[in-house]
Amino acid sequence: MSSLVYGINNIFNLFYFLIILRIFLSWIPSVNWFNQPWKTVREVTDLYLNLFRRIVPTFGGLDFSPIIAIIVLQIIQNILLFLIAKAAA
Repeated sequence: MSSLVYGINNIFNLFYFLIILRIFLSWIPSVNWFNQPWKTVREVTDLYLNLFRRIVPTFGGLDFSPIIAIIVLQIIQNILLFLIAKAAA
């Protein structure tokens, strides 16, 4: 069971990393989002982030949707791990 929890944590950590990488890359105007590997980072993260961009408005040109998306992702991770631990008990 611990390997399942470890694997799920790794998947969530990879997605956190990709979202944070996407945030930092958005600050660099010379990034060409149509070249690899940036295209893949954009496509994978935008599928999730666009859910929150529809809900959270920008304030002064700043996009706060990634912050909300990471918080929701952490909540999902904790619930999922709790359910796995409860099922194992």
